[in-house]
Amino acid sequence: MPKGNPNIQTRATDKYQKKSGYKVKAFKLKGDVADRFAEACDQVGVSQAQQITKLMEEFINSIEK
Repeated sequence: MPKGNPNIQTRATDKYQKKSGYKVKAFKLKGDVADRFAEACDQVGVSQAQQITKLMEEFINSIEK
């Protein structure tokens, strides 16, 4: 649950994300790589999260075979 006194929408969003299986992950990247990745995602019209998920799935599938 969010810290402090979250509003109703924040609590509802948190509840939905937990129910749907979303998790927050944090990691560090070099700034230039992160910036170029953000620009590339903008150019093709995909979200960064969507593209990272795709890359992760492709990597997982490549090692499971």
